[in-house]
Amino acid sequence: MDLKIVLLGPPGCGKGTQAERLVAEMKFTKISTGDLLREGVRLGTPLGLEAKGYMEAGRLVPDELVIGLIKEKLAVTHGPVLLDGFPRSLEQARSLEKLTRIDMAVDIQVNEDKLVHRIVMRRSCKSCGAVYHLEFSPPKHADKCDKCGGELYQRSDDTEQTVRARLKTYKDQTLPVSQFYREKGVLHTVDGEGSIPQVYERIMNTIKKG
Repeated sequence: MDLKIVLLGPPGCGKGTQAERLVAEMKFTKISTGDLLREGVRLGTPLGLEAKGYMEAGRLVPDELVIGLIKEKLAVTHGPVLLDGFPRSLEQARSLEKLTRIDMAVDIQVNEDKLVHRIVMRRSCKSCGAVYHLEFSPPKHADKCDKCGGELYQRSDDTEQTVRARLKTYKDQTLPVSQFYREKGVLHTVDGEGSIPQVYERIMNTIKKG
């Protein structure tokens, strides 16, 4: 099974968790731009070193460079591939289309108010970075990390105002991507509400049906 799947979904939809499970249980190779950039820099590849210059200057890495990194990764990857966090724009989707065939785009959908609620209930440890959720995975003691006893806090980008701004940006950028794959006949929407196993089962059923 050499499927190439694009995983779409707004902040807070659980996309990262589902991607990890697909990698662990279905042996997908996950390709994310963040991972590729860090790997390229660590290995000191020509593209990685070029990307490092942009990153150290606080500038966005150009699409052409990211596509080049993805092309390199695909060349040495066998079996099913999961693209996580790319493409984020219509231009990126078109560039990716020239590089490889995408068999399926899976779009995890969750009501915006529920997404906001999910994210604003997150708390992070100042000491070790562990993440908790006051509703789904609360700490044993209020405001204290179970792992190291560090103080828990709400990240600045987890406030309601910031979350809604992030969701608006996501929708503005990604709706054209969803439409692009819809027109290609490969877009599949998945209900992202419910437990992690429930959502995973829906994703797996979608992949099996093709």
